[in-house]
Amino acid sequence: MTGKSVHTKLKSSLLMAAILLAACGTAPQKTARPARPPAPTPIGQIVVDSTQRQEVLMYALGLLDVGYQFGGNNPEAGLDCSGMVSFIYRNAAGVALPHNAAQIAQMARPVERNVLQAGDLVFFNTLGRSFSHVGVYIGDGKFIHAPSSGGKIRVDSLDKAYFAQRFEGGRSLFAAR
Repeated sequence: MTGKSVHTKLKSSLLMAAILLAACGTAPQKTARPARPPAPTPIGQIVVDSTQRQEVLMYALGLLDVGYQFGGNNPEAGLDCSGMVSFIYRNAAGVALPHNAAQIAQMARPVERNVLQAGDLVFFNTLGRSFSHVGVYIGDGKFIHAPSSGGKIRVDSLDKAYFAQRFEGGRSLFAAR
């Protein structure tokens, strides 16, 4: 192998590694989607009836151990954090959300941590920018999320040092209590 081809291969490998390590707050890759998905709800609008909290929670729990896939938007192919949240709300509540954690945060109203309820969303700064990671709160200080490349959807604690340091707040898409 020539020095030039080794350099090109190394450069390609480094680029692939960087892509795999990227978190879900970045723009998603194009993937196959079902025909005519509903249009995303306008920014800032509360969208979900509070009676659907249980359904959101059940869908979230049903995704435990599904593999992480950057840009993923369905459980068969894998999900990233915003793809997971979008999938849950689309199927549990019929609400179309963007495939971007920061845009989802803009659609939701802030909720203090001590009044979070199951189905609310929790946001983190994991990439040095606001709202770059999202999970679904399940109660008792715990949330479900799609953590990173090579991982699986799992439950973590808001008190875990990594998440406590990066927690940016809770938000809700449910009608005000």
